[in-house]
Amino acid sequence: MRFSYAGNSSFHLVDSAEGHWNSAREEFPNVGYKIRAKEGYFPVPPMDTLQDIRNEMALELEKAGVPVDKQHHEVATAGQAEIDVRFAPLKAMSDSMQYYKYIIRNVARKHNKTVTFMPKPLFADNGSGMHTHISLWKDGKPLFAGNGYAGLSEMALFFIGGILKHAPALTCFTNPTTNSFKRLVPGFEAPVNLAYSARNRSAAIRIPTYSASPKAKRLEFRTPDSAANPYIAFSAMLLAGLDGVQNRIDPGDPLDKNLYELPPEELAQVASVPDSLRGAIEALQADHSFLLRGDVFNEDFIANWIDMKQKEYDALRLRPHPYEFAMYYDV
Repeated sequence: MRFSYAGNSSFHLVDSAEGHWNSAREEFPNVGYKIRAKEGYFPVPPMDTLQDIRNEMALELEKAGVPVDKQHHEVATAGQAEIDVRFAPLKAMSDSMQYYKYIIRNVARKHNKTVTFMPKPLFADNGSGMHTHISLWKDGKPLFAGNGYAGLSEMALFFIGGILKHAPALTCFTNPTTNSFKRLVPGFEAPVNLAYSARNRSAAIRIPTYSASPKAKRLEFRTPDSAANPYIAFSAMLLAGLDGVQNRIDPGDPLDKNLYELPPEELAQVASVPDSLRGAIEALQADHSFLLRGDVFNEDFIANWIDMKQKEYDALRLRPHPYEFAMYYDV
């Protein structure tokens, strides 16, 4: 990984032994098996060269008290990976995310590799999200199991309604970088469409249905990415969902069609998340009263967050981009 920015130059280079662009590189020897763009889900060795490293990462996480469900190669070339962490209460899961990043980065460094949690490090290949599973419990009993759509309770559906209503504002916390919105591109791989479905991975909220157990009833919010601060992002998600429960916000009908294949006139009827950090900032400015309940957030925090994010947006907006030279140098 190499990058640099100066007043008269800009540069970045992401490289990987697995990268399909290295199929012709002399590696003494080059043994082939480069994973083509969007073909990394999920090959076995020797295409997948990182199985042992991911196993070591998972074992080190377990030693630190962070239980791991599974690990595997992900869709993108160049070593994209997924390591899933088992559910836990909100604060405990946020703590686990801090262990997660620290341990994974350092195991990678031990093997002369580097890890990034950037949502979109590669153009024209899949970005990296942080699909977040959510359920409410009381006195050891799951509250999201019921007789409604996909086996959900009325409370769960109202919770979904709250998430969908406040999702544009939530993105300022759950997708808090300019790079986040390189992943959130309509019609690509990211869940930008504000709908819910039991079968549809193109919806922002998916309802897992592979277990009939009431304890497994939950929603999966697929929009967030791991650039987020988990303490802030998870708290904001919870408050959005609780606002839906308290105000009985109807999530509307589920959308079980493949949103990527909808005709334009139908897709236009489906709301979507903002397409830039600036759009997320404006959404949070307009919609944040739900975050102030119970003094979880306050006006000063939100104002400071918006100011910080605006500075990040401006930092990118004010700088020439290398691709602008490709498009405009000869105008």
